[in-house]
Amino acid sequence: MPVTPLVWILTLAVTVAFFVYEFFAHVRRPHEPSLGEAARWSAFYIGLALLFGVGLGAVAGWTYGGEYFAGYLTEKALSVDNLFVFLLLMTGFAVPKIYQQKVLMIGIVIALVLRGAFIAIGAGLIANFSWVFYMFGALLLVLAYRQAFTSGDHDPAHGRFMTFVRRHLPVSDDYDGDRLTTVKAGRRLFTPMFLTIVAIGFIDLIFAVDSIPAVYGLTEQAYIVFTANAFALMGLRQLYFLIGGLLERLVYLAQGLAVILGFIGVKLVLHALHVNEVPFVNGGENVAWAPEIPIWFSLLFIATTITVATVASLMKTRSARGAGVPPE
Repeated sequence: MPVTPLVWILTLAVTVAFFVYEFFAHVRRPHEPSLGEAARWSAFYIGLALLFGVGLGAVAGWTYGGEYFAGYLTEKALSVDNLFVFLLLMTGFAVPKIYQQKVLMIGIVIALVLRGAFIAIGAGLIANFSWVFYMFGALLLVLAYRQAFTSGDHDPAHGRFMTFVRRHLPVSDDYDGDRLTTVKAGRRLFTPMFLTIVAIGFIDLIFAVDSIPAVYGLTEQAYIVFTANAFALMGLRQLYFLIGGLLERLVYLAQGLAVILGFIGVKLVLHALHVNEVPFVNGGENVAWAPEIPIWFSLLFIATTITVATVASLMKTRSARGAGVPPE
């Protein structure tokens, strides 16, 4: 899919404009969004993402449109998983609700910048080294296993990384509004707000390792990878406030994401075999029997997995509440 520099410039400019608008219209004034505000803006950004996908399919062809929708669904599901960690961070650092929008906004911008860098690196690797599909596929299979079987019962606000940061930086125990630093007894200290943003940036870096190989498993088009990520991150702040109470009920989301990551990992390995140039695999020749999974099947599989995981989670928590047992 040929994408001219002008299209890239316009896309980047519009993306930046949306985030600038978000800051001045909603985040600059500290407040806790109402449920109605969060619902309206979440619906707007989801509708915008769907409209973009339809436009992309109409202009570039529905193969690319399908790749975008599959990538968007995957990135949106992974972004909801991000929200679990953001919720833990907000709780661990006791961030006042009126300042949570600012923390989320900065975290989302950091995530977009990091993912943009990973997208550029991934595009360069894919264009020059076919073996990178093996690497991405193996990485996703490992991440799928970890997602499915590693317990998520940890506090990222007091993990090893944040312990290291606290040990090496002068930190205040108290917030000073939404400031990142404060002065006490003539000494400049970092506030818990600063620590929260550092923690979110670190978490974003980890999640970028998951998300970028996953979407490159669905498309080799850097433009589609970027727009799928950008639209998945747009509206994430509002989604946090909209489904904050629902997050705890999505008990099978981790398993659903593990299935999706595992599926894309297998898809990448099969594609690597199909375009193989590695000398010690089939003598450096393409493996003819390796099937290419069509994008329509990927889209259907991802959508079905997300739906099943969500419905099963809600049924599980509803039955647990009815029996008076807290969900696992």
